[in-house]
Amino acid sequence: MRAAHQTGNTLEVSSGREALELSTMRQVTWRILPYLMICYLVSYIDRVNIGFAALQMRSEMDLGNDVFGTGASLFLVTYCIFSVPANLALQKFGARRWIGTMMVVWGAVSIGMVMIDGRWSFYAFRLLLGAAEAGFLPGVIFYISRWFPKAYRGQVSALFLVAIPASSAIGSPISASLLQLHGGLGLSGWQWMFLLEGLPAVLLGVGFVLFMNNEPEDARWLSRDSRQWLQHSLEAERSQIAELSGAKKASVWTALCNPAVIALSLIYAGVISVGICLSLWQPIIIKSYGLTDFQTGLINSVPFCIATVAMIWWGRSSDRHNDRTWHTFWPLALSGAALLAAMVFHSLPAVVVILTLALIGTYAAKGPFWAMVTQWCPENISAVGIAVVSAVGSIAAALSTYLLGEIQKATGSFSLALLPLIALAVVASVVLLVAGLRRRALEKV
Repeated sequence: MRAAHQTGNTLEVSSGREALELSTMRQVTWRILPYLMICYLVSYIDRVNIGFAALQMRSEMDLGNDVFGTGASLFLVTYCIFSVPANLALQKFGARRWIGTMMVVWGAVSIGMVMIDGRWSFYAFRLLLGAAEAGFLPGVIFYISRWFPKAYRGQVSALFLVAIPASSAIGSPISASLLQLHGGLGLSGWQWMFLLEGLPAVLLGVGFVLFMNNEPEDARWLSRDSRQWLQHSLEAERSQIAELSGAKKASVWTALCNPAVIALSLIYAGVISVGICLSLWQPIIIKSYGLTDFQTGLINSVPFCIATVAMIWWGRSSDRHNDRTWHTFWPLALSGAALLAAMVFHSLPAVVVILTLALIGTYAAKGPFWAMVTQWCPENISAVGIAVVSAVGSIAAALSTYLLGEIQKATGSFSLALLPLIALAVVASVVLLVAGLRRRALEKV
């Protein structure tokens, strides 16, 4: 009887903890995730809408594809340079104030792009925008790790990062429509686009400062029991990561020399480059088939819509199977294979299918990948390590974006210009397999 009574009490306690966990995570998810998704949606629209602006700017200012490729890649140069300092500042000033401030600044820079009048001002504003946005993604990934236990991060990261394909799925027809305002109040269509798409970042940045919290302990909208459970769960996971990785003095150099950070950086180079290059160049590739700006916007949105759905489904699968390695590897392989097919098939329908498969791969990999980053990075270098990974990926994306423009200009072929992306996908896949298998072996010891 006593044993049965004890068993019953144990089941009740277990059931109570599960109910507390579900209630807590439901509140945290609905309070934090939608706002983060909207912020990143706006961030990515402001980052890649240059692809649609180029449809008019190239003819108005006589900018060639090589100039466009250079300008597009310059964003990533300053993005890389300022990623680590921005995340160090985030640790000093707190996520709420720092992320909100970044959003206001990049919104103002995006609006200021209406003043572009040639090659050099185009380059200058892309450099400024890269510096302003540099700390946002690594900052938010770090922010997610302060609120969500690792069992939830695959799906949460995928849902947050779904803003990337969604930005093009939603932003493509919006940007194409804003181009139709050409001539209104003496402004070109691309100027209206920058003006109206930059304003939301300013408003959302102010809202971030007013409504978001830095840590669970600051969340008065959670009950005391919920705050305690969440803090205990997160602290236990951080201790486990520290024991596995070994404690070292936190510094940028420590992060740069950490084997996990090195491997993750090489993997991210393949994950990010395909998505960024296609976001910037895809409108130009599609319009080269003789379509109007509006037709280009509609067709450009299709691959991103499909990638958005695939990204959510794949993130849930990653959490359900508690797997990050294979759920990052297979999408990477799909991207590389799809882009390789572009060497053979050249009709518009075939190109749209190829672009869709490549985008499904690159975006489906992002959720599991960033969940893997927060699990692999030691706690003492977590913020800096995430920023290093983001910075190295940005270097690769900048180089591949630049090379795409140069190769296309030299050969006249967009298919050959995709070769650097194929190489990065292959390298990332190999590094992921080696590092992932080694990591699993260490966890079993």
